[in-house]
Amino acid sequence: MRIVKSFFIAVSMYSRIPVPRFEWRKEDMRYLFCFFPWIGALIGVCVYLWVGLCDAYLIGSLCRTTGAAALSLLITGGFHADGFLDTMDAIHSYQPRERKLEILKDSHIGAFAVILFILYELVYLGAFSEIGEEKALRAVCGGFFLSRCLCGISALSFPQARKEGMLASAVGQASRKIGKAALYVQTIVCVGVMIFLSGIAGLAVSGTAVFLLFFYFYLTKKEFGGVTGDTSGYFILLCEGGMAVAAAVCSVAGIL
Repeated sequence: MRIVKSFFIAVSMYSRIPVPRFEWRKEDMRYLFCFFPWIGALIGVCVYLWVGLCDAYLIGSLCRTTGAAALSLLITGGFHADGFLDTMDAIHSYQPRERKLEILKDSHIGAFAVILFILYELVYLGAFSEIGEEKALRAVCGGFFLSRCLCGISALSFPQARKEGMLASAVGQASRKIGKAALYVQTIVCVGVMIFLSGIAGLAVSGTAVFLLFFYFYLTKKEFGGVTGDTSGYFILLCEGGMAVAAAVCSVAGIL
C-alpha cells in the first residue's frame, strides 16, 4: 500500500494529473523518487503520439513543434520551468552564495530569467523542429524518462544546498538506498532501450544527458554549494534541451 501511495504522491507532486488525495505521511514518501521518472515516460509517450498524429494528418511543422513543447508544460504544470527561472535569476544576480539562495526562494521573476527562458525555448523549438527521423524522435521521447532518472539520482546523491525546502524534505523522508537502486536500474534499462531502438542517436542523446549531469554537479556546487528543488527543475529543462539538440544534430547529419 505504501508503494501505491508513493506513486500517487509522485504523480501529484510532479505533474498536474489528477490522482486520489490523502494525507501525506513520512512512511508514504519512502519510495517517492522511484516513480519520479514515470512522469517523464508519460510525457514521452504523449509527445510521440502527438508527432505521429501530426505526420498522419499532415499537420504543419510549427504546430507539430509547439504542440510537443506545450505537452511537457501542460503535464507538469510548468513545475520545472519555475525552477529554471529561479535558478537563472540567482546565477545571473552575481551575488554571494547566501544571497543567491535567497533569490531562489523569491517568488518574483527577474529580467534575466525571462530572457534566458525565451532563449531556451527558442533553442528547444528550433532543435525539435529538425528532428525528422524516427530513431531521433524515439531517443528524445525516451529522454524525458532519462532526465528524471538522472535528476532523482542527483537529488539523492549530490550535496544539499540547504536543510529546508521541498527537495530537502522529500529526500529526508525517502529511502536513499532503495531510491538510488531503483533509479540506477531504471537509468540503465532506459539507456539500453534507447540505444537498441535508436542506435547512434540513442547513444548520443543519453551521452549528452550524462555529460549535463556532471556539468550540473559542477555548477550547483560552485554557485550554491549543492542542489535544491529549483536547481532540479533547471536540470530537467537543461537536460531535455541538450538531448533535443543532440537528436537534431543526428537527424540532420543522418548519423543514425
